[in-house]
Amino acid sequence: MGYKILSRTELSENLYEIKVDAPYAVKNAGAGQFIILRVDDAGERVPLTIADYDREKNILTIVFMAVGYSTKKLARLNPGDQIRDLAGPLGIPTEIKNFGTVVCIAGGYGAAPAYLIAKAFKEAGNRVYTIVGARTAGLIFWQEKMESVSDKYFITTDDGSLGRKGLVTDRLAEIMGQEKIDHVMTIGPIPMMKAVAELTREENIYTVSSMNTIMVDGTGMCGSCRLTVGGKVKFACVDGPDFDAHKVDFDEIINRTSIYKDQERSRNENCNLLNNAK
Repeated sequence: MGYKILSRTELSENLYEIKVDAPYAVKNAGAGQFIILRVDDAGERVPLTIADYDREKNILTIVFMAVGYSTKKLARLNPGDQIRDLAGPLGIPTEIKNFGTVVCIAGGYGAAPAYLIAKAFKEAGNRVYTIVGARTAGLIFWQEKMESVSDKYFITTDDGSLGRKGLVTDRLAEIMGQEKIDHVMTIGPIPMMKAVAELTREENIYTVSSMNTIMVDGTGMCGSCRLTVGGKVKFACVDGPDFDAHKVDFDEIINRTSIYKDQERSRNENCNLLNNAK
């Protein structure tokens, strides 16, 4: 039993879009939820937020960076190949209702799940502004899709190679100074979401962060995705992934994820040494 890959597209360097035949996941999927997959029997569990789905054709779309051992294996698969396991949808769907004016902010490949969320907000009758930020133009993707679900679509890049040079918070601050914002949704790198939360806290704008922390089993058993929200321990996989950004202890998460990143870097270096020795 496996899940057939229908298409694979390299969106930019090391950034891939894969469409998978996954009837059950698609039937029950909601904006903001995620799946966990294993490429093969010996594969690690890889959590990925659902980027898009087509219920009529049972197509699930995921977008990922090929940066670790398992995601690089996933990126090498071709249409017709199969993913060994795919569990989901997992997590609680994003709360979608007519808030009024909603700003969706995405950093890096967080733009993929932000599309489905922005689309849901738009369909609920909101005025939707979308801000997408990246280091450089080559990391910006799905521009037409994002524009199609946004009343206004903004791009910022660190080097100014596309859109406005600067940070997503620069553009958010500008919008905040021009009109009333009722709701902010942010997804992407932890430091970026922390900066957004600090900015909106000053104006008391309700802000939600999608906390895509380290996950293993997706059921709350392993505890790797734990975080502190409002002084209480939560688990992103079962209590989230969405949380009130003004209550999240971002510093704690940054410290914990840095440890995992150091371990992953060491693991990849060891794998490279072994491969070179063969």
